[in-house]
Amino acid sequence: MIATPSARKFIDADELARITGHVVRYDYKQPDEPDVLPLADAIAVAPATFNTINKLARGSSDTLALGILNEAIGLNLPIVAVPTPNIALARHPAFRASIRDLRSWGVTLLFDLELYPLPTPNMGAPAAALFPWDALLRELEAVRRRLAGG
Repeated sequence: MIATPSARKFIDADELARITGHVVRYDYKQPDEPDVLPLADAIAVAPATFNTINKLARGSSDTLALGILNEAIGLNLPIVAVPTPNIALARHPAFRASIRDLRSWGVTLLFDLELYPLPTPNMGAPAAALFPWDALLRELEAVRRRLAGG
């Protein structure tokens, strides 16, 4: 698992490491250090913030997570992302352009305001209940079947 520096504030890295069997990385390693994570066949980005979507669409690699995602786009690895801006940010022209660009590059985005409602600004904790976990799991299963040739 890869986390952004901001995500480290709200995840339980030890628990995620226990569940996955791998450390949670959040920063680039030194060139002479071994990579402690296996190579990915596909990547899920959940949640994909307003900044993450916009930076990814512009090729920014200022975090390990973005660097890996940019490499995955270059390698044509499947990426499934769930954008989670609030409704006001989702209407921003730059965000809409980023969504179009990423989709044109083959990134699967679970972003449809009719299917996956977004929170209003300053909604707080209830916004977490809007996250479409079931849709993400279904899409990842579809990716798994495609990779297995089924």
